Amino acid sequence: MKVRNLAIMGYRSVGKSSLSIQFTEGQFVDSYDPTIERTFAKSIRMNNTDYEIKLVDTAGQDEYSIFPAQYSMDYHGYVLVYSITSQKSFEVIKIIYDKLVDVMGKPYVPVVLVGNKTDLHQERAVTFDEGKRLAENWKAIFLETSAKQNESVDEIFLKILELVERENNGNQQPAKPSCIIS
Repeated sequence: MKVRNLAIMGYRSVGKSSLSIQFTEGQFVDSYDPTIERTFAKSIRMNNTDYEIKLVDTAGQDEYSIFPAQYSMDYHGYVLVYSITSQKSFEVIKIIYDKLVDVMGKPYVPVVLVGNKTDLHQERAVTFDEGKRLAENWKAIFLETSAKQNESVDEIFLKILELVERENNGNQQPAKPSCIIS
């Protein structure tokens, strides 16, 4: 079984814990207590391989937070979350990404950008296209979700796992046969 360490990061109150609990426990928790840090685990099977996902639900970040160095070591991928109802959370996620890339010292980091709270579409402050453009800039995958309605929650973690595996395999495509039979 392959163990993959993932961190879920974003501004406060964007739904990081709700997404984590929905993915690992299959439930939506309505009450909100600010998270310090919590680790969740879930076993999944993808492409005939068993994975143990260790998901670290981080404390809410803001533009003044120093990127915690512990999240740059032994982590395979990152889920960066903003709320579609908060332009501020969208701006902060850009800062978190910049800090992440700076601390990692690599030009590419496996990231899934998530616009959460689509169930609050009437309060939308960040358009789908804004999120999609940002993800394309980062060469990341983009999804909009609703932890409350369990929309696309599993997909977030399958996509980040795909990115991590692609990165671990050196972005290699399957080898083409090099022999010729005549």
